[in-house]
Amino acid sequence: MSSNNIKISCQNLWKIFGPHPEKVISFCTDGLSKENIFQNTGCVVAVSDVSLEVPKGEVFVIMGLSGSGKSTLLRCINRLVEPTQGEVFIDGEPMSGLNEKKLIQVRRKKLGMVFQHFGLLPHRRVIDNVVYGLEVQGIDKAERAEWALKTLDLVGLSGWEDSYPDQLSGGMQQRVGLARALVIEPDILLMDEPFSALDPLIRRQMQDEFIKLHEVLGKTVIFITHDLIEALKLGKHIAVMKDGRIIQIGTPQDIVTKPADDYVTDFVRDVPTGKVLQAGNIVEEPSQLATMDQEPGVVLSTMEAKAVENLFVVDSEHKLKGLVMMADVAEAVHRGETNLNGIIKADPAVTEADRPIEQLIPMAVASDIPIAVVDQQKRLLGVVSRVSLLSHIGTSGVADR
Repeated sequence: MSSNNIKISCQNLWKIFGPHPEKVISFCTDGLSKENIFQNTGCVVAVSDVSLEVPKGEVFVIMGLSGSGKSTLLRCINRLVEPTQGEVFIDGEPMSGLNEKKLIQVRRKKLGMVFQHFGLLPHRRVIDNVVYGLEVQGIDKAERAEWALKTLDLVGLSGWEDSYPDQLSGGMQQRVGLARALVIEPDILLMDEPFSALDPLIRRQMQDEFIKLHEVLGKTVIFITHDLIEALKLGKHIAVMKDGRIIQIGTPQDIVTKPADDYVTDFVRDVPTGKVLQAGNIVEEPSQLATMDQEPGVVLSTMEAKAVENLFVVDSEHKLKGLVMMADVAEAVHRGETNLNGIIKADPAVTEADRPIEQLIPMAVASDIPIAVVDQQKRLLGVVSRVSLLSHIGTSGVADR
């Protein structure tokens, strides 16, 4: 990936709490556990030699259990916690090189942060909570009110600007917190378990709304969670942490299907794979294809040799045009046709590669014909057979949902 596309980069980042933390790093590199290091030194290893890159415009999820170091890592990125060793780069600029004045400017204008606990000022109205960051920057009152109203509309809170936090539900309060972070128009959102304090139903609604909001705004987001399903739903890439270390970084599909070790395997054991795997993950090469300019006689011979009743048809650019049935091809041969144009049927069983495989089940049930998988330009990537689909869905993917 081009370095120009990297928004945030952490390189060999460490954070150790306790006396003489720099001396403790050697214990870590000697292979001592986090518990042994604490017993021997009184120091807590919160972040251990972490390196990662977050592309521009991506939702990058960092997940792990309590104490894994994920929130400390987030705070090292904006230097709310000073790293013991290593470096954080934002747009290629090292954060360690910023003096206090520049660091404050970066936090105020480039980084928006949303916390687990809403942190709203109870004595201030919704609009006054939202504009707090603009107020600190010295933005004119009328201008900051205009920005706040637009942002409240963006998060679905138009009409609530004069209310007080205790008049809002938990989900609405978190939207105020999100609006407060967005109103400064940051390049980056740092979100520390923002939905974990919400009821399950409200939490799912907020996740859905966040996905839609990200599609509109395209911000670079680092999202912290301990919930694997939330991580799989929101993240383009996921970093799994344990004891301050990154165990695995990958796409949701990689994390579920190619866990790096037993720890990650245990994490993903009960995940309904039908919601995570996509059509492109299980696509297979078709046994045979036909092209539009082929003579029906040639196609019929191929179908008889392969013992198939239908073939997908592609053009010279490998774009899917439909399919032909053996009976129609035989009839075209009988009529003396020289190409397939008159007998190509539109195939209803077509999907794009990013569609969750559980959504393919009705298509597979409705037809014996394999499901065609295409890219955004309608080029044929391959097919998904009914047998392959059911074998990848598995019992947990069906029974749990």
